[in-house]
Amino acid sequence: MSRILDQRSLLLVISFVTSLQSTKVLSEWKKCGDRECEAAMSRVQATTDYVGPDCRYLNFKAGEEIIVYSKLSRKNENLWTGSKGKDFGYFPKDAVKVEEVFIAEEVEVLTKEADFLCLHGDKYSFE
Repeated sequence: MSRILDQRSLLLVISFVTSLQSTKVLSEWKKCGDRECEAAMSRVQATTDYVGPDCRYLNFKAGEEIIVYSKLSRKNENLWTGSKGKDFGYFPKDAVKVEEVFIAEEVEVLTKEADFLCLHGDKYSFE
């Protein structure tokens, strides 16, 4: 019985740590094509397969096309955000090559807490 409680306690701790990571602010600033970060900045092609560490990240396979909407800046410039079909999330800029630039002049704006939330189904996870 105590072994089952130990396992449940361990799973609870792992779940808590994972939920903290999934709401962690990755950067306080981002660069976008417009102030609302709604305009597509560029079209890129994946050069490698990528699976992100949590639900905030965009998973893809080499050769897939991604539309870029923002780029984290200052402290964490290696992550961009984009979409592939209905999927949206962060990915490392080193895993893609730029195919076409739509907006060359970038605007730097503050990030929001909502930029770093996981979307599960049709509900946001606020932890």
